[in-house]
Amino acid sequence: QVQLVESGGGSVQAGGSLRLSCAASRKIGTAHTLGWYRQTPGKEREQVAAVSSGGAVINYADSVKGRFTISRDNAENTVYLLMNSLKPEDTAVYYCYVRWIVNVEGATVEGWGQGTQVTVSS
Repeated sequence: QVQLVESGGGSVQAGGSLRLSCAASRKIGTAHTLGWYRQTPGKEREQVAAVSSGGAVINYADSVKGRFTISRDNAENTVYLLMNSLKPEDTAVYYCYVRWIVNVEGATVEGWGQGTQVTVSS
């Protein structure tokens, strides 16, 4: 079992920046996948950014490429999402996600953060 605690959400004007943090109760240095997702009312949760395969693969949603950056601090067991040039359409609840592969059979441990609200005003 793992706990992920998010922080850093809030309200900002368009063009501003926020940095979201996600602190894990388990070492993220061995995580297979680290990611950030977002969700707005009535819509499915969508992937915003993700790092997998030990950092070899990094994906960003087309809508955030060039503006958002996912990063990690293994010593602090924390995943970050730096969001620059924010737009009103970035308004959503943001969730972090981490998955570990814990044995050779492929069993996994995964967790979701509690969600943090980001509101961007025009």
